[in-house]
Amino acid sequence: MGPDGRRAGRSGAIAMAVALALLLAAGVRIAGADGAGPRVQAQLVSELATIEPGGSFWVALRQVIAPRWHTYWENPGDSGEPATIDWSLPAGFEAGPIAWPHPERIPIGPFMSYGYEGEVLLLTRMKAPADLAPGRAVTLRARAGWLVCEKECIPEEAAVELTLQVGPRAARDSRWADAFARAIRAVPMPSPWPAEFTATAAEIEITVAAPGLAADRVADIWFYPREWGVIDHVGLQRAVVLRDGIRLAVARGALSRTAEQPIEGVLVVKERIDGSVTTQAFAIRAVPAGPARLGAGSALALAQAAGLALLGGVLLNLMPCVLPVLSVKALSLVQHAGAAPWVARAHGLAYTAGILVSFGALAGVLIALRSAGEQIGWGFQLQSPIVVAVLAYLLFAMGLSLSGVMTIGGRIAGVGSGLARRPGYAGSFFTGALATVAATPCTAPFMGAAVGFAMTRPVGEALAVFEALGLGLALPYLALSFVPAHHLLPRPGPWMERLKQFLAFPLYASVAWLVWVLSQQVGPAGVAAALAGLVLIAFGAWLHEVSRGAAPRWRRAATAMAALAVVAAVVAGQVGASAGPRAPGPGVARETEPEAFSPARLAELRAQGVPVFVNFTAAWCITCLVNERVALRSPAVAEALAGQGIAYLKADWTRRDPEITRILESFGRSGVPLYVLYPPARGTGAGSGEPAVLPAVLTEGVVLDAIARIRSSAVQ
Repeated sequence: MGPDGRRAGRSGAIAMAVALALLLAAGVRIAGADGAGPRVQAQLVSELATIEPGGSFWVALRQVIAPRWHTYWENPGDSGEPATIDWSLPAGFEAGPIAWPHPERIPIGPFMSYGYEGEVLLLTRMKAPADLAPGRAVTLRARAGWLVCEKECIPEEAAVELTLQVGPRAARDSRWADAFARAIRAVPMPSPWPAEFTATAAEIEITVAAPGLAADRVADIWFYPREWGVIDHVGLQRAVVLRDGIRLAVARGALSRTAEQPIEGVLVVKERIDGSVTTQAFAIRAVPAGPARLGAGSALALAQAAGLALLGGVLLNLMPCVLPVLSVKALSLVQHAGAAPWVARAHGLAYTAGILVSFGALAGVLIALRSAGEQIGWGFQLQSPIVVAVLAYLLFAMGLSLSGVMTIGGRIAGVGSGLARRPGYAGSFFTGALATVAATPCTAPFMGAAVGFAMTRPVGEALAVFEALGLGLALPYLALSFVPAHHLLPRPGPWMERLKQFLAFPLYASVAWLVWVLSQQVGPAGVAAALAGLVLIAFGAWLHEVSRGAAPRWRRAATAMAALAVVAAVVAGQVGASAGPRAPGPGVARETEPEAFSPARLAELRAQGVPVFVNFTAAWCITCLVNERVALRSPAVAEALAGQGIAYLKADWTRRDPEITRILESFGRSGVPLYVLYPPARGTGAGSGEPAVLPAVLTEGVVLDAIARIRSSAVQ
């Protein structure tokens, strides 16, 4: 509901509340009846003394309010009306909406109002036209109106104007620097924490996932809803600071609304730090908790999530991170073609079992760590350099095996009739486990919502969703294993050995990619250690193979040396991991077009009325890298972002970052990629304009369409 709709919807209740408040007061007087002047001294001020063509800057309606009197916030509470500003601007100038500072509670008899006392700056973001000629002066004019109350309420208005000089560069106005700094700090920033609510007939409980708050330092927490009537404004708010965040309970208001509608507002947190009280205000958007995101009931929501997970798992087979493992599966299909049908089916079932067991184990670890307070999500294990190094070593060893340098576990399941005697079901099970590990860097369509839902549910439901995802990943190969394929392939022969050797190269390509991921995590020293580990593995494989047919003692010694080489490789990876994160060098800085993401930077840009595109990505996420190459680095997208004045931020999740994890969760996601396009703010906070979430798989056209839609909505 927009501001006009909210004002119309509450007009009757406000009128009644104001009348009651006035009757309870000492008396009702007409504005100016006692001969006094205005209770509010108003003027128009700017943060700049000199503006530049095409620049944007803050202007403010400065109100100096008489003692014991007050004006009102955008939601005035039980009584009152917010201020209005009607602009008369020179040609080409654009004025944004009022950026409201967070209010204070103002009790009036049995009612509660939200507003300001003393002095307040009502900020507006102003944009100058690009063709503005330097050297001239421009005058901004407006007519402002407000309601000011003490025991009586007086409507006041004033015509205000401000003349500014135009120059080649902007220059600050030192007279108002401190006042603007305080006002901007008082504007609520978009909350970095996800928020949910549950509602009963009598009460609303809002949960904000804000770990790390010290309960003994919190002096006060209060929620101010943007919409009138959502809560009982005068009611007591019971806030509790827990290990995992804030829980706030408040009585429901008189507004009739459905339980599926989100609740938007401002959360003001006051903390005692070094003997003083620090105030922070966050714009939050609380969504219905749990199943309400996907359906009306728990059973329906679980079925929907499992269905999305199953479909996402099937599509995961098409993602680039799974393609190297497809080479092993393709070889298995070829080798099983000449065997009895039951052998191929048994291998399909073993492969499926490997995926399901691995998904269950991975999900169990993820759920356990999150329950312990860790801020992690899908693909968390690849945020560890140790895991990345070990996976690279494993794929390298498999590649060597396919190339014939060494053999893992004897001949790979045999060929032709040997399959019946040596089925190698453990190999198929292991291939399924490897497919699970390889799939974690990718997020397929439909998968993000399902995994995000699973992270909010009890353990049993979460495991069911993850197992549905695993079944979807296994389903294509399982189906093919039940289809006779011997008539589609030529007779067994030397070509099968050549195919096996050729299919080693996708694994080598994956090793090269994983080493690159390590370079993003641990820098040159870590990469050198990892490469040394690969050399040791190759040496151990060669030593193992050349000892074939040797005396048992020499054979055992060679095997032991090969095992030691693998251990040394892992140790080398650990040494590299301890090198710490890589500091970007000059070359990296030149290649990095996006600006580094932080919640503070996002809040700053949105407070300035700048639209923002945020790319949540990771170096180990192949889908993310493909999207960047195909869509985000295209000249057309770069031109559209620059031409529309859209800031581009890159949130790098390659290594663990709790702030990025919390923002992912606020969009119902548990992993990357995630692409969010924030529109220009129509007020304050994240709730001022709905952010657009783009698909997990991008094309240039998808991004350009989203930019066009968000700019057209801003114009409207």
